[in-house]
Amino acid sequence: MFGLTLDNKEDRKLALPDLLAAMVADGLINREQQDQLNNSIRPKDLETTHPITLIASQAWQAATDGSLLNEEAVTTWLASKLGLDYLRIDPLKTDVQLVTSLASFKYISTRHILPVEVNGSKAVFATSEPLQQKWKADLVSIIKKDIKVVLATPANIEKYSLEFYSLAKSINKAGEDHGVTGPGINNLEQLVQLGESGQLDANDQHVVHIVDWLLQFAFEQRASDIHLEPRRDMSYVRFRIDGMLHLVYEVPTSIMTAIISRIKSIGGMDIIERRRPLDGRVKTKTPKGNEVELRLSTLPTAFCEKMVMRIFDPDVLVKGFSQLGFSKAHNEMWAEMTSEPNGLILVTGPTGSGKTTTLYSTLKHIAKPELNVCTIEDPIELIEPQFNQMQVNKALDLNFSDGVRALLRQDPDVIMIGEIRDLETAEMAIQSSLTGHLVLSTLHTNSSVATVSRLMEIGVTD
Repeated sequence: MFGLTLDNKEDRKLALPDLLAAMVADGLINREQQDQLNNSIRPKDLETTHPITLIASQAWQAATDGSLLNEEAVTTWLASKLGLDYLRIDPLKTDVQLVTSLASFKYISTRHILPVEVNGSKAVFATSEPLQQKWKADLVSIIKKDIKVVLATPANIEKYSLEFYSLAKSINKAGEDHGVTGPGINNLEQLVQLGESGQLDANDQHVVHIVDWLLQFAFEQRASDIHLEPRRDMSYVRFRIDGMLHLVYEVPTSIMTAIISRIKSIGGMDIIERRRPLDGRVKTKTPKGNEVELRLSTLPTAFCEKMVMRIFDPDVLVKGFSQLGFSKAHNEMWAEMTSEPNGLILVTGPTGSGKTTTLYSTLKHIAKPELNVCTIEDPIELIEPQFNQMQVNKALDLNFSDGVRALLRQDPDVIMIGEIRDLETAEMAIQSSLTGHLVLSTLHTNSSVATVSRLMEIGVTD
Protein backbone atom coordinates (compact mmCIF):
# COMPACT_ATOMS: atom_id res chain seq x y z
CA MET A 1 0.00 0.00 0.00
CA PHE A 2 1.41 3.35 -1.05
CA GLY A 3 -0.71 5.51 1.26
CA LEU A 4 -1.60 9.11 0.50
CA THR A 5 1.45 11.24 -0.31
CA LEU A 6 2.65 13.33 -3.23
CA ASP A 7 6.26 12.25 -2.63
CA ASN A 8 6.01 8.85 -4.30
CA LYS A 9 7.72 8.74 -7.69
CA GLU A 10 5.19 6.33 -9.15
CA ASP A 11 2.34 8.01 -11.01
CA ARG A 12 -0.94 6.36 -10.02
CA LYS A 13 -4.63 6.86 -9.44
CA LEU A 14 -6.27 7.22 -6.06
CA ALA A 15 -7.18 3.85 -4.57
CA LEU A 16 -10.27 3.28 -2.45
CA PRO A 17 -8.43 1.22 0.24
CA ASP A 18 -5.84 4.01 0.68
CA LEU A 19 -8.53 6.68 1.03
CA LEU A 20 -10.54 4.66 3.53
CA ALA A 21 -7.46 3.84 5.60
CA ALA A 22 -6.48 7.50 5.75
CA MET A 23 -10.01 8.51 6.78
CA VAL A 24 -9.95 5.94 9.58
CA ALA A 25 -6.56 7.25 10.71
CA ASP A 26 -7.93 10.80 10.80
CA GLY A 27 -11.03 9.70 12.72
CA LEU A 28 -13.54 10.57 10.01
CA ILE A 29 -14.95 7.04 9.79
CA ASN A 30 -14.55 3.84 11.79
CA ARG A 31 -13.04 0.50 10.81
CA GLU A 32 -16.45 -1.12 10.50
CA GLN A 33 -17.42 1.37 7.78
CA GLN A 34 -14.04 0.84 6.11
CA ASP A 35 -14.42 -2.93 6.01
CA GLN A 36 -18.04 -2.74 4.92
CA LEU A 37 -17.29 -0.66 1.83
CA ASN A 38 -14.08 -2.53 0.96
CA ASN A 39 -15.90 -5.85 1.09
CA SER A 40 -19.13 -4.83 -0.63
CA ILE A 41 -17.80 -2.84 -3.56
CA ARG A 42 -17.83 -4.55 -6.96
CA PRO A 43 -14.66 -4.66 -9.11
CA LYS A 44 -16.64 -3.05 -11.94
CA ASP A 45 -17.49 -0.06 -9.73
CA LEU A 46 -13.83 0.36 -8.81
CA GLU A 47 -13.00 0.57 -12.51
CA THR A 48 -15.75 2.98 -13.54
CA THR A 49 -16.38 5.16 -10.48
CA HIS A 50 -13.97 7.51 -8.72
CA PRO A 51 -13.22 6.40 -5.12
CA ILE A 52 -14.27 9.79 -3.74
CA THR A 53 -17.64 9.36 -5.45
CA LEU A 54 -17.97 5.84 -4.01
CA ILE A 55 -17.32 7.13 -0.49
CA ALA A 56 -19.73 10.05 -0.92
CA SER A 57 -22.45 7.64 -2.09
CA GLN A 58 -22.45 6.05 1.39
CA ALA A 59 -23.85 9.30 2.89
CA TRP A 60 -21.72 8.82 6.00
CA GLN A 61 -21.47 11.45 8.68
CA ALA A 62 -18.02 12.45 9.90
CA ALA A 63 -17.29 10.94 13.31
CA THR A 64 -15.47 14.17 14.22
CA ASP A 65 -18.31 16.69 13.84
CA GLY A 66 -21.31 14.86 12.35
CA SER A 67 -21.10 16.68 9.00
CA LEU A 68 -22.11 14.86 5.83
CA LEU A 69 -19.21 13.29 3.97
CA ASN A 70 -20.29 14.30 0.48
CA GLU A 71 -17.93 14.72 -2.48
CA GLU A 72 -16.99 18.25 -1.53
CA ALA A 73 -16.30 17.34 2.10
CA VAL A 74 -14.13 14.34 1.19
CA THR A 75 -12.26 16.30 -1.50
CA THR A 76 -11.65 19.22 0.86
CA TRP A 77 -10.26 16.83 3.48
CA LEU A 78 -8.03 15.14 0.91
CA ALA A 79 -6.71 18.49 -0.37
CA SER A 80 -5.72 19.49 3.15
CA LYS A 81 -4.04 16.13 3.75
CA LEU A 82 -1.99 16.43 0.56
CA GLY A 83 -1.13 20.09 1.06
CA LEU A 84 -3.12 21.25 -1.97
CA ASP A 85 -5.71 23.99 -2.34
CA TYR A 86 -9.31 22.91 -2.82
CA LEU A 87 -11.23 24.64 -5.62
CA ARG A 88 -14.96 24.76 -6.18
CA ILE A 89 -14.97 25.46 -9.91
CA ASP A 90 -16.92 28.61 -10.74
CA PRO A 91 -17.74 28.77 -14.48
CA LEU A 92 -18.56 32.47 -14.15
CA LYS A 93 -14.94 33.14 -13.21
CA THR A 94 -13.45 30.94 -15.91
CA ASP A 95 -12.33 32.28 -19.29
CA VAL A 96 -13.49 29.22 -21.21
CA GLN A 97 -11.96 30.28 -24.53
CA LEU A 98 -8.56 30.82 -22.96
CA VAL A 99 -8.35 27.75 -20.71
CA THR A 100 -9.60 25.33 -23.37
CA SER A 101 -6.80 26.48 -25.68
CA LEU A 102 -4.15 25.10 -23.28
CA ALA A 103 -4.80 21.41 -23.92
CA SER A 104 -7.10 19.17 -25.94
CA PHE A 105 -10.17 17.49 -24.49
CA LYS A 106 -8.66 14.06 -25.10
CA TYR A 107 -5.54 15.03 -23.17
CA ILE A 108 -7.32 16.44 -20.10
CA SER A 109 -10.03 13.77 -19.95
CA THR A 110 -7.57 10.86 -19.86
CA ARG A 111 -5.67 12.55 -17.03
CA HIS A 112 -8.72 13.79 -15.08
CA ILE A 113 -7.53 17.39 -15.13
CA LEU A 114 -9.12 20.67 -16.21
CA PRO A 115 -7.47 24.06 -16.84
CA VAL A 116 -9.41 26.69 -14.89
CA GLU A 117 -7.28 29.83 -14.92
CA VAL A 118 -4.47 31.49 -16.86
CA ASN A 119 -2.78 34.42 -15.19
CA GLY A 120 0.39 35.81 -16.77
CA SER A 121 3.07 33.14 -16.58
CA LYS A 122 0.96 30.78 -14.44
CA ALA A 123 -1.79 28.32 -15.31
CA VAL A 124 -4.04 26.67 -12.75
CA PHE A 125 -5.18 23.10 -13.36
CA ALA A 126 -7.82 21.35 -11.27
CA THR A 127 -7.52 17.60 -10.83
CA SER A 128 -9.40 14.76 -9.18
CA GLU A 129 -6.35 12.49 -9.36
CA PRO A 130 -3.69 14.30 -7.31
CA LEU A 131 -1.29 11.34 -7.24
CA GLN A 132 -0.95 11.57 -11.02
CA GLN A 133 1.56 14.35 -11.65
CA LYS A 134 3.68 13.32 -14.67
CA TRP A 135 1.41 15.29 -17.00
CA LYS A 136 2.50 18.47 -15.24
CA ALA A 137 6.11 18.36 -16.47
CA ASP A 138 4.98 17.39 -19.97
CA LEU A 139 2.52 20.26 -20.18
CA VAL A 140 4.89 22.89 -18.78
CA SER A 141 7.24 22.30 -21.72
CA ILE A 142 4.35 22.75 -24.16
CA ILE A 143 2.45 25.77 -22.78
CA LYS A 144 5.56 27.48 -21.38
CA LYS A 145 3.85 28.41 -18.13
CA ASP A 146 4.24 27.43 -14.51
CA ILE A 147 1.43 25.12 -13.42
CA LYS A 148 -0.34 25.20 -10.09
CA VAL A 149 -2.37 22.08 -9.25
CA VAL A 150 -5.54 22.35 -7.17
CA LEU A 151 -7.99 19.66 -6.13
CA ALA A 152 -11.63 19.62 -7.27
CA THR A 153 -14.43 17.09 -6.94
CA PRO A 154 -14.62 14.35 -9.59
CA ALA A 155 -18.15 15.48 -10.44
CA ASN A 156 -17.03 19.06 -11.12
CA ILE A 157 -14.05 17.95 -13.20
CA GLU A 158 -16.27 15.74 -15.36
CA LYS A 159 -19.15 18.20 -15.65
CA TYR A 160 -17.15 21.29 -16.57
CA SER A 161 -14.71 19.42 -18.82
CA LEU A 162 -17.64 18.36 -20.98
CA GLU A 163 -19.34 21.77 -20.84
CA PHE A 164 -16.28 23.94 -21.48
CA TYR A 165 -14.85 21.89 -24.33
CA SER A 166 -18.21 21.15 -25.91
CA LEU A 167 -19.06 24.85 -25.98
CA ALA A 168 -15.64 25.83 -27.31
CA LYS A 169 -15.90 23.18 -30.02
CA SER A 170 -19.35 24.36 -31.12
CA ILE A 171 -18.21 27.97 -31.39
CA ASN A 172 -15.03 27.01 -33.28
CA LYS A 173 -16.90 24.68 -35.63
CA ALA A 174 -19.61 27.25 -36.27
CA GLY A 175 -16.92 29.68 -37.34
CA GLU A 176 -14.95 27.17 -39.40
CA ASP A 177 -17.97 25.78 -41.24
CA HIS A 178 -19.01 29.23 -42.34
CA GLY A 179 -15.64 30.84 -42.86
CA VAL A 180 -15.82 33.05 -39.77
CA THR A 181 -12.22 33.66 -38.77
CA GLY A 182 -12.47 37.12 -37.30
CA PRO A 183 -14.97 39.83 -36.41
CA GLY A 184 -18.30 39.31 -38.08
CA ILE A 185 -18.94 43.00 -38.71
CA ASN A 186 -16.15 45.35 -39.71
CA ASN A 187 -18.01 48.62 -40.05
CA LEU A 188 -21.35 50.21 -39.31
CA GLU A 189 -22.47 50.17 -42.94
CA GLN A 190 -22.72 46.37 -42.86
CA LEU A 191 -25.50 46.48 -40.28
CA VAL A 192 -28.25 46.05 -42.91
CA GLN A 193 -26.38 43.18 -44.59
CA LEU A 194 -26.93 40.73 -41.75
CA GLY A 195 -28.98 37.67 -42.60
CA GLU A 196 -27.89 37.55 -46.26
CA SER A 197 -25.78 34.85 -47.90
CA GLY A 198 -22.50 34.03 -46.21
CA GLN A 199 -23.88 34.56 -42.73
CA LEU A 200 -24.41 31.80 -40.20
CA ASP A 201 -27.69 29.89 -40.28
CA ALA A 202 -29.74 30.16 -37.09
CA ASN A 203 -30.54 26.45 -37.41
CA ASP A 204 -26.89 25.40 -37.76
CA GLN A 205 -26.38 22.45 -35.38
CA HIS A 206 -23.48 24.19 -33.65
CA VAL A 207 -25.52 27.35 -33.10
CA VAL A 208 -28.40 25.27 -31.74
CA HIS A 209 -26.01 23.63 -29.28
CA ILE A 210 -24.63 27.01 -28.18
CA VAL A 211 -28.14 28.35 -27.50
CA ASP A 212 -29.14 25.20 -25.62
CA TRP A 213 -26.02 25.42 -23.45
CA LEU A 214 -26.57 29.13 -22.85
CA LEU A 215 -30.09 28.65 -21.52
CA GLN A 216 -29.27 25.61 -19.39
CA PHE A 217 -26.24 27.37 -17.91
CA ALA A 218 -28.31 30.44 -17.07
CA PHE A 219 -30.87 28.26 -15.26
CA GLU A 220 -28.12 26.53 -13.27
CA GLN A 221 -26.61 29.86 -12.23
CA ARG A 222 -30.00 31.28 -11.12
CA ALA A 223 -29.67 34.15 -13.59
CA SER A 224 -32.59 36.57 -13.80
CA ASP A 225 -31.51 38.00 -17.19
CA ILE A 226 -29.31 37.00 -20.11
CA HIS A 227 -27.67 39.82 -22.08
CA LEU A 228 -26.39 39.19 -25.62
CA GLU A 229 -24.35 42.26 -26.53
CA PRO A 230 -22.72 42.70 -29.96
CA ARG A 231 -19.52 44.72 -30.37
CA ARG A 232 -17.24 45.45 -33.32
CA ASP A 233 -14.73 42.66 -32.72
CA MET A 234 -16.20 40.28 -30.15
CA SER A 235 -19.65 40.04 -28.62
CA TYR A 236 -20.43 39.47 -24.96
CA VAL A 237 -22.73 37.08 -23.13
CA ARG A 238 -23.54 38.37 -19.64
CA PHE A 239 -25.82 37.05 -16.89
CA ARG A 240 -27.50 39.11 -14.20
CA ILE A 241 -27.26 37.18 -10.94
CA ASP A 242 -28.42 38.66 -7.63
CA GLY A 243 -28.61 42.08 -9.27
CA MET A 244 -25.07 42.05 -10.69
CA LEU A 245 -24.01 41.46 -14.30
CA HIS A 246 -21.31 38.83 -14.88
CA LEU A 247 -19.40 38.34 -18.13
CA VAL A 248 -19.86 34.69 -19.09
CA TYR A 249 -18.45 34.34 -22.59
CA GLU A 250 -17.12 36.19 -25.63
CA VAL A 251 -17.93 35.06 -29.17
CA PRO A 252 -17.26 36.47 -32.66
CA THR A 253 -19.98 38.92 -33.66
CA SER A 254 -21.08 36.82 -36.66
CA ILE A 255 -21.77 33.90 -34.33
CA MET A 256 -23.61 36.19 -31.92
CA THR A 257 -25.82 37.27 -34.83
CA ALA A 258 -26.71 33.62 -35.48
CA ILE A 259 -27.35 33.01 -31.77
CA ILE A 260 -29.77 35.93 -31.59
CA SER A 261 -31.48 34.80 -34.82
CA ARG A 262 -31.91 31.31 -33.37
CA ILE A 263 -33.52 32.69 -30.22
CA LYS A 264 -35.74 35.02 -32.26
CA SER A 265 -36.82 32.05 -34.35
CA ILE A 266 -37.89 29.90 -31.40
CA GLY A 267 -39.54 32.98 -29.88
CA GLY A 268 -41.74 33.54 -32.92
CA MET A 269 -40.11 36.88 -33.74
CA ASP A 270 -39.34 38.37 -37.15
CA ILE A 271 -35.80 37.21 -37.93
CA ILE A 272 -35.35 39.61 -40.86
CA GLU A 273 -36.42 42.76 -38.98
CA ARG A 274 -33.39 44.27 -37.26
CA ARG A 275 -34.14 47.98 -37.53
CA ARG A 276 -36.63 48.30 -34.68
CA PRO A 277 -37.06 46.87 -31.18
CA LEU A 278 -38.97 43.58 -30.97
CA ASP A 279 -40.52 41.56 -28.15
CA GLY A 280 -41.17 37.85 -27.87
CA ARG A 281 -41.61 34.95 -25.47
CA VAL A 282 -40.19 31.44 -25.21
CA LYS A 283 -41.22 28.56 -22.98
CA THR A 284 -38.67 25.89 -22.19
CA LYS A 285 -37.60 23.64 -19.34
CA THR A 286 -34.83 23.71 -16.77
CA PRO A 287 -32.46 20.74 -16.29
CA LYS A 288 -34.82 19.63 -13.50
CA GLY A 289 -37.76 19.53 -15.92
CA ASN A 290 -39.53 22.63 -14.59
CA GLU A 291 -41.24 24.85 -17.12
CA VAL A 292 -39.65 28.29 -17.50
CA GLU A 293 -40.73 31.30 -19.51
CA LEU A 294 -38.32 33.75 -21.15
CA ARG A 295 -39.32 37.28 -22.11
CA LEU A 296 -37.28 38.42 -25.12
CA SER A 297 -36.43 41.98 -26.05
CA THR A 298 -34.20 43.16 -28.92
CA LEU A 299 -32.70 46.57 -29.54
CA PRO A 300 -30.91 47.67 -32.73
CA THR A 301 -27.35 48.85 -31.98
CA ALA A 302 -24.39 50.04 -34.04
CA PHE A 303 -23.08 46.54 -34.76
CA CYS A 304 -26.07 44.20 -34.52
CA GLU A 305 -29.15 43.58 -32.44
CA LYS A 306 -28.73 43.46 -28.70
CA MET A 307 -31.00 40.97 -26.95
CA VAL A 308 -32.02 40.65 -23.32
CA MET A 309 -33.86 37.59 -22.05
CA ARG A 310 -35.69 37.92 -18.73
CA ILE A 311 -36.08 34.53 -17.05
CA PHE A 312 -39.28 33.71 -15.19
CA ASP A 313 -38.88 30.50 -13.23
CA PRO A 314 -41.98 29.62 -11.17
CA ASP A 315 -39.76 27.95 -8.56
CA VAL A 316 -37.83 31.19 -8.16
CA LEU A 317 -40.78 33.57 -8.32
CA VAL A 318 -42.83 31.88 -5.61
CA LYS A 319 -40.91 31.29 -2.41
CA GLY A 320 -41.62 31.29 1.27
CA PHE A 321 -40.59 34.32 3.30
CA SER A 322 -37.74 32.37 4.88
CA GLN A 323 -36.28 31.74 1.40
CA LEU A 324 -36.22 35.40 0.42
CA GLY A 325 -33.15 36.17 2.52
CA PHE A 326 -35.10 37.98 5.25
CA SER A 327 -33.67 37.88 8.74
CA LYS A 328 -35.98 36.51 11.45
CA ALA A 329 -36.85 40.04 12.63
CA HIS A 330 -37.53 41.26 9.08
CA ASN A 331 -39.56 38.13 8.38
CA GLU A 332 -41.81 38.83 11.34
CA MET A 333 -42.08 42.51 10.42
CA TRP A 334 -42.99 41.73 6.81
CA ALA A 335 -45.58 39.14 7.83
CA GLU A 336 -47.18 41.69 10.17
CA MET A 337 -47.27 44.41 7.51
CA THR A 338 -48.77 42.19 4.83
CA SER A 339 -51.47 40.89 7.19
CA GLU A 340 -52.98 44.37 7.53
CA PRO A 341 -56.41 44.80 5.86
CA ASN A 342 -55.41 48.06 4.15
CA GLY A 343 -52.44 50.27 3.39
CA LEU A 344 -49.75 50.77 0.76
CA ILE A 345 -46.59 48.62 0.63
CA LEU A 346 -43.88 49.51 -1.87
CA VAL A 347 -41.08 47.08 -2.72
CA THR A 348 -38.14 49.10 -4.03
CA GLY A 349 -34.74 48.33 -5.49
CA PRO A 350 -32.76 48.32 -8.74
CA THR A 351 -33.31 45.96 -11.67
CA GLY A 352 -32.85 42.30 -10.78
CA SER A 353 -32.90 42.87 -7.03
CA GLY A 354 -35.91 40.61 -6.41
CA LYS A 355 -38.88 42.97 -6.32
CA THR A 356 -41.13 40.74 -8.43
CA THR A 357 -40.07 37.62 -6.51
CA THR A 358 -40.92 39.33 -3.22
CA LEU A 359 -44.35 40.49 -4.44
CA TYR A 360 -45.38 37.13 -5.88
CA SER A 361 -44.20 35.27 -2.79
CA THR A 362 -46.11 37.68 -0.59
CA LEU A 363 -49.32 37.40 -2.60
CA LYS A 364 -49.01 33.62 -2.63
CA HIS A 365 -48.72 33.69 1.16
CA ILE A 366 -51.67 35.99 1.85
CA ALA A 367 -54.04 34.68 -0.84
CA LYS A 368 -56.93 32.88 0.84
CA PRO A 369 -60.36 31.73 -0.35
CA GLU A 370 -62.02 34.57 1.57
CA LEU A 371 -59.89 37.25 -0.13
CA ASN A 372 -60.18 38.70 -3.63
CA VAL A 373 -56.59 39.22 -4.83
CA CYS A 374 -56.31 41.21 -8.07
CA THR A 375 -53.27 42.28 -10.06
CA ILE A 376 -52.47 44.62 -12.95
CA GLU A 377 -49.13 43.72 -14.56
CA ASP A 378 -46.97 44.52 -17.57
CA PRO A 379 -46.61 41.73 -18.49
CA ILE A 380 -48.15 38.96 -16.40
CA GLU A 381 -44.98 37.21 -15.31
CA LEU A 382 -46.53 34.13 -13.70
CA ILE A 383 -50.01 32.70 -14.01
CA GLU A 384 -51.27 32.01 -10.49
CA PRO A 385 -54.70 30.36 -10.07
CA GLN A 386 -55.35 32.12 -6.75
CA PHE A 387 -55.08 35.61 -8.30
CA ASN A 388 -57.26 37.56 -10.73
CA GLN A 389 -54.64 38.90 -13.10
CA MET A 390 -54.96 41.62 -15.73
CA GLN A 391 -52.30 42.73 -18.20
CA VAL A 392 -51.53 46.24 -19.39
CA ASN A 393 -52.47 46.62 -23.06
CA LYS A 394 -51.11 49.75 -24.69
CA ALA A 395 -52.87 49.01 -27.98
CA LEU A 396 -56.20 49.34 -26.14
CA ASP A 397 -55.03 52.31 -24.02
CA LEU A 398 -55.18 50.13 -20.91
CA ASN A 399 -52.42 51.36 -18.63
CA PHE A 400 -51.70 50.84 -14.94
CA SER A 401 -53.94 53.66 -13.71
CA ASP A 402 -56.86 52.53 -15.89
CA GLY A 403 -56.30 48.97 -14.68
CA VAL A 404 -56.44 50.01 -11.03
CA ARG A 405 -59.59 52.02 -11.69
CA ALA A 406 -61.21 48.94 -13.24
CA LEU A 407 -60.04 46.68 -10.41
CA LEU A 408 -61.65 48.94 -7.82
CA ARG A 409 -65.02 48.08 -9.33
CA GLN A 410 -64.28 44.35 -8.81
CA ASP A 411 -64.62 44.41 -5.01
CA PRO A 412 -60.91 43.65 -4.35
CA ASP A 413 -59.34 43.03 -0.97
CA VAL A 414 -55.74 43.04 -2.17
CA ILE A 415 -54.41 44.87 -5.25
CA MET A 416 -50.99 44.35 -6.75
CA ILE A 417 -49.76 46.98 -9.22
CA GLY A 418 -46.79 45.75 -11.22
CA GLU A 419 -45.00 49.10 -11.12
CA ILE A 420 -45.73 52.73 -10.28
CA ARG A 421 -44.43 54.72 -13.24
CA ASP A 422 -46.44 57.96 -13.27
CA LEU A 423 -48.39 60.37 -11.08
CA GLU A 424 -51.82 59.04 -12.02
CA THR A 425 -50.91 55.46 -11.04
CA ALA A 426 -49.29 56.68 -7.82
CA GLU A 427 -52.38 58.67 -6.88
CA MET A 428 -54.67 55.72 -7.65
CA ALA A 429 -52.51 53.44 -5.49
CA ILE A 430 -52.53 55.86 -2.56
CA GLN A 431 -56.27 56.51 -2.84
CA SER A 432 -56.99 52.76 -3.00
CA SER A 433 -54.93 52.15 0.13
CA LEU A 434 -56.93 54.81 1.96
CA THR A 435 -60.29 53.30 1.05
CA GLY A 436 -59.92 49.88 2.65
CA HIS A 437 -57.61 48.00 0.27
CA LEU A 438 -54.17 46.52 0.77
CA VAL A 439 -52.08 47.73 -2.17
CA LEU A 440 -48.68 46.30 -3.10
CA SER A 441 -46.47 47.67 -5.84
CA THR A 442 -42.87 48.22 -6.93
CA LEU A 443 -40.83 51.35 -7.47
CA HIS A 444 -37.45 51.58 -9.20
CA THR A 445 -35.07 53.15 -6.69
CA ASN A 446 -31.62 52.23 -5.45
CA SER A 447 -32.72 52.21 -1.82
CA SER A 448 -35.81 52.39 0.36
CA VAL A 449 -34.74 55.87 1.54
CA ALA A 450 -34.99 57.15 -2.04
CA THR A 451 -38.67 56.13 -2.24
CA VAL A 452 -39.98 59.46 -0.97
CA SER A 453 -37.85 61.52 -3.34
CA ARG A 454 -38.83 59.24 -6.24
CA LEU A 455 -42.53 59.74 -5.50
CA MET A 456 -41.96 63.48 -5.33
CA GLU A 457 -40.21 63.34 -8.72
CA ILE A 458 -43.27 61.60 -10.14
CA GLY A 459 -45.41 64.45 -8.77
CA VAL A 460 -46.84 63.15 -5.48
CA THR A 461 -46.99 66.09 -3.09
CA ASP A 462 -48.85 64.76 -0.01
